[in-house]
Amino acid sequence: MPEYTSITTLDALLDDLRVGEARRRQLAMVRGELHRALDRGGLPVGARRSLRRLLEKEALTTYLRLAESGALRERQVNGVRPPTSQATNAARYRCLHLLRAAHGLPPLHLGGGGRIPPRPTPDHGTLTALRRRLDQDLATAMSPGHTRLTALLSLVLDTAPRAGELTALRLSHLTPGHTAVYIQRRPQNGGDQADDVWYALSPLTRAALDRWLAVRAELVARAHGTSRLWVSLFVNHDGTLHQQGRAVLRPPGLPLEEKGLLLSYRAGRARYDLTTLLPPKLEQLRRAVLDQTPPVSLAAPPD
Repeated sequence: MPEYTSITTLDALLDDLRVGEARRRQLAMVRGELHRALDRGGLPVGARRSLRRLLEKEALTTYLRLAESGALRERQVNGVRPPTSQATNAARYRCLHLLRAAHGLPPLHLGGGGRIPPRPTPDHGTLTALRRRLDQDLATAMSPGHTRLTALLSLVLDTAPRAGELTALRLSHLTPGHTAVYIQRRPQNGGDQADDVWYALSPLTRAALDRWLAVRAELVARAHGTSRLWVSLFVNHDGTLHQQGRAVLRPPGLPLEEKGLLLSYRAGRARYDLTTLLPPKLEQLRRAVLDQTPPVSLAAPPD
């Protein structure tokens, strides 16, 4: 692909942004689409030389029309490039507003943009029932997957972390006795400052972590060791292939990345009969906690 000054400047801007992994993937999608739109000559010539011109209304209006139609998809789907989903369109708009703000440009009204209302979140009664169910589960024999999910959900109920903040947790972020946890906040929309704070953990979460850490120790012993709190349960692969074309297998006990954590949430929701208590997405549960029982950070790090 040809190199464009505007894209080179955009890459430098992206390198400096502090955003979560999910937002960074969305920004990478937008970056690729903008590059392909320039390659096809669909944007003003000035947009090739200047990031400011690339992020102006004239260029973005054309870009959005092409992107939403599916014309800028990197790959075909069943031999065609269908229009992108409403959720993808909404994410695209959020990324553009973020890029304009990071480049010092004012907010720009770009139309509806496929904006979708936030998904509904569980109410206070549902969160209370979820805590009760997790407490009941801890009194039974649980599989490793059920144990991990119970600890993860309990921690979300106490601290409302994003998925990226969950996967970043290490054993060193827990106090002795698991009375508190240190969360490194990763704002979804970036920003110069991130709030890194301590939160007290409930008896439910302490008990759930005790169960999970015992399982985790056995899993990590089979691998090469890691300080990450959440680890994989089974043999899997990361998409890397041997020279012979076979997937490179990864043993259990390796760090669980954000995608794997979200997949485990969705699978566990159905597998452990939690569909009436858990929303389809982990982010919905996080927002419910913030709305219904917002966590309060500790005034000072625990002794």
